[in-house]
Amino acid sequence: MHFEAGCKTTAMGIMPHKDVEKALKLALGLDIPFWPQLPNVSFYEDMYAQTSQGFPGIVVDLKGERVDFHSGRFEQELESYSEKMNDPRYFLLSPDYSTVYHSFLERDLSGYAAIRGQVTGPVSFGFRVVDENRRPIIYDEGVRTILFDFIQRKVNAQYHQFREKSENAFVWIDEPGLGWVFSGLSGYDDVRAKEDYRHFLDGLEGPRALHLCANVNLPYLLELGIELLSFDAYQMEVMPKGYAASVAEFLKRGGTIIWGIVPTDSENLGKETPETLAKLLAGYWQVVSQHTGVAPGQIAEQALIAPARCCLKNIGQVGAADEVRGQTVEACQISSIEERLVETAFAYLGLISNILREEYGQS
Repeated sequence: MHFEAGCKTTAMGIMPHKDVEKALKLALGLDIPFWPQLPNVSFYEDMYAQTSQGFPGIVVDLKGERVDFHSGRFEQELESYSEKMNDPRYFLLSPDYSTVYHSFLERDLSGYAAIRGQVTGPVSFGFRVVDENRRPIIYDEGVRTILFDFIQRKVNAQYHQFREKSENAFVWIDEPGLGWVFSGLSGYDDVRAKEDYRHFLDGLEGPRALHLCANVNLPYLLELGIELLSFDAYQMEVMPKGYAASVAEFLKRGGTIIWGIVPTDSENLGKETPETLAKLLAGYWQVVSQHTGVAPGQIAEQALIAPARCCLKNIGQVGAADEVRGQTVEACQISSIEERLVETAFAYLGLISNILREEYGQS
């Protein structure tokens, strides 16, 4: 894959919209479009339910909105799964599990610099999905081994399907769970996660891309062996000096960083403008430059611009759009508020991109 990043825009997959066409239109309006995940349309669109399709032992409880794992069922289905696992088609999303995926691929995507898909990562899935004893399945070594291989195959299958639509296709692994491995309460720590993840990434057949919208340890993530990293940059507020060297080394290796700089919660988005957010991001880049010698223009050349995270179950006063500013969550339909927040954030992306391109000479 080769494309010029140059502060182009993209976004994470999860969106609050119920109108499929509206969500798709928004996604296609970015420089690097993606297929939206719409959990407010169906629980099958939940990031964990969606990825669970085809994994042995899984039951999706639509009414209870849960993804359950049953050990006995896992053992029963394992033989059947092993007979199907070498067929890439087995790992593709069916229309039941995504109302948008196939529609996205039916569009003419030839005019875009790149296109992007997403799959929930094995660490996040393994922490979130629990067995009948409420124990996360990531703690079961046998299940964990199969889970990593299963999701690796899902990523590869989606990548090859996207590759038919664009030479510059990539699928990022959505991994909030990599923010959990540093918890002292976790029985699956950062050392084991790094070992498992490097093996997992080695088996990917496309660009190795990672997305994390939780508190981040940038050096840890940038040293996993990935080529693209998307993360919530807004929540940092300042770029730690100790991160500068890792960022610089990653960029020197040709990596691309997707800076999630636009907040999608009402409180923060309401107090920011495209200008303040562009200034905040430029400040991060200045810290990296001052401590490593990498020019801000070079950082911009290898940067994509994105929202900080998805916007679901927004809490607090609405402040992201004039027409809903000052109203409480109770006074407005939550999904409608969330949609407006996302739409405002997406609009900010293009404006921030233009500011940064002009500042750093990106075409």
